[in-house]
Amino acid sequence: MLTSPPLTLNTVHLKDILSPKDLRHLSVPELAVIAQDIRETIVNTVAQTGGHLAPSLGVVELTLALHYVFNTPKDKLIWDVGHQCYAHKLITGRQGQFPTLRQYKGMSGFPKFNESEYDALETGHAGTSISAALGMSLAKDLKGDPNRVIAVIGDGSMTTGMAFEALNQAGHLDKNLIVILNDNEMSISPNVGALSSFLNRRMTGKTISQIRNHIAARLREMPGIGDNILGFLKKSEENFKCFFTPGMLFEALKFYYVGPIPGHELNDLIPTLENVRDNLDGPVLVHVLTTKGKGYKPAEDNPGNYHGVGPFDLKTGAPLPTGESISYTKVFGDTMIKLAKADHRVVAISAAMPAGTGLSGFAKEFPDRFFDVGIAEQHAVTFAAGLALEGILPVVAIYSSFFQRSLDQIIHDVCLPNLPVTLAIDRGGIVGDDGPTHHGVFDISFLRFIPNLNFMAPKDEEELQHMLHTAIFHHAPCAVRYPRGVGEGVPLARELKRLEIGKGEVLREGKDVLLLPVGNRVYPALRAAEGLAKVGIEATVINPRFIKPMDGDLIASWAEQTGRVITIEDNVRQGGWGSAVLELLSARHLFHLKTMILAHPDHFIEHGPQKTLWKDSGLDSPAIISAAMELMKKG
Repeated sequence: MLTSPPLTLNTVHLKDILSPKDLRHLSVPELAVIAQDIRETIVNTVAQTGGHLAPSLGVVELTLALHYVFNTPKDKLIWDVGHQCYAHKLITGRQGQFPTLRQYKGMSGFPKFNESEYDALETGHAGTSISAALGMSLAKDLKGDPNRVIAVIGDGSMTTGMAFEALNQAGHLDKNLIVILNDNEMSISPNVGALSSFLNRRMTGKTISQIRNHIAARLREMPGIGDNILGFLKKSEENFKCFFTPGMLFEALKFYYVGPIPGHELNDLIPTLENVRDNLDGPVLVHVLTTKGKGYKPAEDNPGNYHGVGPFDLKTGAPLPTGESISYTKVFGDTMIKLAKADHRVVAISAAMPAGTGLSGFAKEFPDRFFDVGIAEQHAVTFAAGLALEGILPVVAIYSSFFQRSLDQIIHDVCLPNLPVTLAIDRGGIVGDDGPTHHGVFDISFLRFIPNLNFMAPKDEEELQHMLHTAIFHHAPCAVRYPRGVGEGVPLARELKRLEIGKGEVLREGKDVLLLPVGNRVYPALRAAEGLAKVGIEATVINPRFIKPMDGDLIASWAEQTGRVITIEDNVRQGGWGSAVLELLSARHLFHLKTMILAHPDHFIEHGPQKTLWKDSGLDSPAIISAAMELMKKG
């Protein structure tokens, strides 16, 4: 591994840090210089590439302190979600790759095993860190490995039930585990912060820990009264700490609570973490207060707007103009406001993503009818079921990749009792730069098998309005799947209409081949049909509208007329739209037809521009043309 010579305050800079080893002989002022360099690098790079700006700016000092104190990579550092890992990547040998952040075939915006031995867990969803860290810690214990495992989890991720399930087991097992709670929401006054920092440096120090352990051991030797005295002293210590700190909950889960401590003060972070490392055994939670977006004023002022950003102007922080059409997410949000104005029963539910799902305007317009449940997708769905049972019309807006977490609730709590809950599935299909943890390419496969669920996918932003209107007032479970990004630029209807359930539409007629695209693949299929016509191949193009129930009569009729069927979907091949069509043709005994399924292959799709990834998977217009010509050659 590359190393660098000892550094001085006059020469130290980020470019000199080739690995965390280079940090460990620096002074705190020298680390502060590195922190400034890291922030400048992150801001300058993300302004060009886009990315998760505010989360990464908020943990710069914490990242430095963790790598400074712990012997990474032997000590394992796990980042919950992983979108705050930019500083981590910059000091673990990836400065040269950092300009390719989130670019096609470049560096991922999340931890990746194939990038570095310092990335201990591949992640992209919230709430997984403590469970994984506990498993790794127990494995080390079983192997006799003395190295530590540290999970860094944000206060937002602490809203996940999984995080508390892991905390509960960790406290019960009483094994060594360090959890860093990165809290960028709670505030603390300067005097309380100083006192709390002082208390925790002293109460985790070696002398105090030795005295505590010595007294406890002697008291346990006293028959009859020792345990009673020990219990009283323990209770007194807890009450004293909880008077100044919010640690009661974690102490109840049998964690030793440390904090809160200021997360941008290396003079506080480093000695506290050293004391935790050297003097405390069992499960420990260190509560760290940070500022999301720290060091870049636009992100500090509006951290929610800079959680995940596209390219922006460095001076103003304003997004760079794209000149593109309105996004599907914006159309969804605007349509929700229109529907809520028309019917007071319409409510909206978000799982910690009101801006990301386009519901910020709805929340402002109807604060009493908007519910942000936190990162709790399972709860969101069953909460919606409860609302529906009392006559409310709930719409649950969640990204496709996060809806995966709530499959049981969709089946058991919504579809089994046949409740009028609408699932607004944002980011259906390839999402682009966030990569495999965020691509929504599984929802057709894991939703279409559920009884009672009506499942729609609009061909454009105009049709999305009508599908949303149809779903909300159908009085049965409905899902509407729509992609990330801009629409087709079609005019939006002023009046919303109800679509007939299970009915598709023929957009183009042809005798040679039937193209069956779904959702955002309809327009590429229409362009492909135009290209095929130039070489003498006439294609029928049907917009199915409904994945379930599909328009079986319409599809089977045209399939029989053309003799050739190609399905196209922004979803995995296994169990998706193409599989549904083949099931239909089999049920109609149309075994003689020539068929082809165009979908994503059976591997995880890496990050990159949507158009590039569709091309790679054979889902753009040229690929559809090639597939049709190949099918024609088979007679």
